[in-house]
Amino acid sequence: MSDAVLVLNSGSSSIKFAVFEIAAGEPALLCKGLLDEHEATPRLTVTDASGKGLFETRRAADDKDGGGLLAEVLQWIDRELAGYTLAAVGHRVVHGGRDFVDPVDITNERIAALEALTPLAPLHQPRCLSPIRAIRSLRPGLRQIACFDTAFHHGLAPTVRRLAIPRRFDDIGIRRYGFHGLSYEYIAGRLAAMSPAMAAKRTVVAHLGNGSSLCAMREGQSIDTTMGLTPLDGLVMGTRCGLIDPGALLYLQQEQGLSVADLQHLLYQESGLLGVSGISADMRTLLASGDAAATEAIDLFTFRVAGQIAVMANSLGGLDCLVFTGGIGEHSNSIRQQICDRLRWLGVSVDGAANDRADERISHADSKVDVLVVATSEETAIARHCAAKLAELRSRA
Repeated sequence: MSDAVLVLNSGSSSIKFAVFEIAAGEPALLCKGLLDEHEATPRLTVTDASGKGLFETRRAADDKDGGGLLAEVLQWIDRELAGYTLAAVGHRVVHGGRDFVDPVDITNERIAALEALTPLAPLHQPRCLSPIRAIRSLRPGLRQIACFDTAFHHGLAPTVRRLAIPRRFDDIGIRRYGFHGLSYEYIAGRLAAMSPAMAAKRTVVAHLGNGSSLCAMREGQSIDTTMGLTPLDGLVMGTRCGLIDPGALLYLQQEQGLSVADLQHLLYQESGLLGVSGISADMRTLLASGDAAATEAIDLFTFRVAGQIAVMANSLGGLDCLVFTGGIGEHSNSIRQQICDRLRWLGVSVDGAANDRADERISHADSKVDVLVVATSEETAIARHCAAKLAELRSRA
């Protein structure tokens, strides 16, 4: 029987999973699934590698930690993928802090250490840890491996990662970490596979979705990124504010009477596209709306993305390549066009027809900057880490 790994990717608004065969060098996708929590009753769907539907169910309203759902997933794997041995479950964990860089086996001590980072990612970290706990209860003997979204940015230069506050805070780990690292790791690999010349370009990757960020990279290394200590910083997101004047936060507390808990809820769950539009956190809904507030939210989103791309280009000393990825980046030709229109001064020019088709290369022939649309796969990045970790353990044995 061939070994397989189950990958769980718990995001801020959805849970994606995939099962990969890891017998060969490169993990091979067997099936994938999505728990879409945009719906009133979250729906789980499973498809094969080609996208053909295999299974569908809805999660019970009282299944708060997803344990019932994960039990169904594991039972489905046992039943439908009986020719494979489930060797491990790999997890995307959003915040690894200073201490977690390489993928690690999950232990009770490590769960406690990761839980202690929850204040730095209150929207994400509990959602990452919940399925870890559920699977430990359902399958106590099943190996679980944590992979960290912050790891790709671990090598940021001190000037890039430092906050301009007293040094004693940097000494205890209050610094810029960056996120979406598994996505950026995968995109860096795709660029290298295209050609060594492409990997060497001064590249900004725009991971745009319900959570959004940018990464300046070169030769597969992160040079700068827009998120910081927490996934709250940087771009306008679905419900998160992104870049904000710290003085505004003091004013909200001192003059508007917001508590710390009120402020956290406001910034993480009531702001961003939802807060500005007053309509929805979903870019698809806003693009279909004729409401002026929806247009204002979209304009602010594209304005901030374009402005931060210029900041990333500064960190790189120029811009040779712009890559769009993530749910919005891959699927919204309108948002890509609006962002690129704001970057004409940097030499960015988009071929409208190629952009409408979402071709891999959407830049115009005379563009000074290559503009690409590349689908990301955090799940593949996690599966690779799991395969490497399992191979390492076997070699030690």
